[in-house]
Amino acid sequence: MSRTEAIKHTFLTEFKEITKIRLSVSVVFSSIAGYFLAADTIDVQVLLMLAVGGYCMVGASNAYNQIIEKDLDALMDRTKGRPLPSGRMTVNRAFIIASLLTVLGILILYVINPKTAMFAAISIFMYVSLYTPLKTKTPLSVFVGAFPGAIPFMLGWVAATGDFGIEAGTLFAVQFFWQFPHFWAIGWFLHEDYQKGGFLMLPTGKRDKATAVQIIVYTIWTILASVIPVFGFTGRLSISVVTAIILVILGLGMLHYAIKLFKDREPQTARKLMLASVSYITLLQLIYIVDKYIRLWI
Repeated sequence: MSRTEAIKHTFLTEFKEITKIRLSVSVVFSSIAGYFLAADTIDVQVLLMLAVGGYCMVGASNAYNQIIEKDLDALMDRTKGRPLPSGRMTVNRAFIIASLLTVLGILILYVINPKTAMFAAISIFMYVSLYTPLKTKTPLSVFVGAFPGAIPFMLGWVAATGDFGIEAGTLFAVQFFWQFPHFWAIGWFLHEDYQKGGFLMLPTGKRDKATAVQIIVYTIWTILASVIPVFGFTGRLSISVVTAIILVILGLGMLHYAIKLFKDREPQTARKLMLASVSYITLLQLIYIVDKYIRLWI
């Protein structure tokens, strides 16, 4: 490998790390799912702009987050190898990358329609300016962070329609409630590591039954929010009874681990709950889309 190729490889690796590529891609997937649910006809150009613009905005949020938390990241085993705490990237370079991604992302999404850019801008502001600093101040940071975290799913709907209505609001609600069992599960099995950085990620600050009860409650709310479209009062967003039953069954799988966590309070169970939650939201989005097109074709 030549020196030029080595530099490109190093920059690409650091870029993927500073923008948290796996997380960013999963968020973009949510936006694309929302777009497919809303669009009557698929505009490939809009879809591509949503993907690129969405990645820019999420990547920028992650980069800003790592700039703010670089000293705390250095204290935790999970994050000490990131570009900033490890010294592989300077703060100035990270800030330049984040700033360029912010501007590019807003411009691209604005071309789709102004509301899409507006919601994306609100998301990045809340994530960086509210959620990130609150993580070391109060467990309520998870509640605050659930707002920007719930925007991507509905953002796809707004990108396709230029409108925020009951449909987009329902998609927002599904991903909003889902984030609590998901992030509390992460906070549970990484509790010791988060304590090293001073992050308050569990609602009671402890891996106790009170926290487990809240995980169960929000898991149930997630399942209920997921099947609301079957009742026919969420506008153009609707699902069949069969799809609702499938989602309930999938949700019971996630609820199983939430209840098991209440009983044993083991980090391994929390990890399984986290994996179950990721599977649930991914499958839900795919099932919503499949349900829509099956009913269109029938």
